[in-house]
Amino acid sequence: MRHHNNVRKFGRDKTQKRALLNSLALNLIVREKIKTTLPKAKELRPFVEKLITNAKKGDLATRRVIMSKLSNGGKEVKKLFEVLAPKYKDKKGGYTRVLKLGARKSDGAPMAIIEFV
Repeated sequence: MRHHNNVRKFGRDKTQKRALLNSLALNLIVREKIKTTLPKAKELRPFVEKLITNAKKGDLATRRVIMSKLSNGGKEVKKLFEVLAPKYKDKKGGYTRVLKLGARKSDGAPMAIIEFV
């Protein structure tokens, strides 16, 4: 039984799932709006929001922690600290929104857009 196991696995092991979230987060930071499946968007949302909350501190230690979580995405971390974190400095949370799009034609997977507010 899967009681209290709320995490989505996406048919991947831990490292593959971390790499998936990493690449989705990097793309979201660069483009500020991406189209993906609904479960991936729902899993990405808390990951990115925690990064922004930490980036609002703005010190070197948190920059290094975020670089380790984003696999040394240098320009993405720079944008996170210099553009996105100051934009949300007065906001306590809810930096992203997930908009449902409907089913994908090929396989019927529910699609969504995740974007910064």
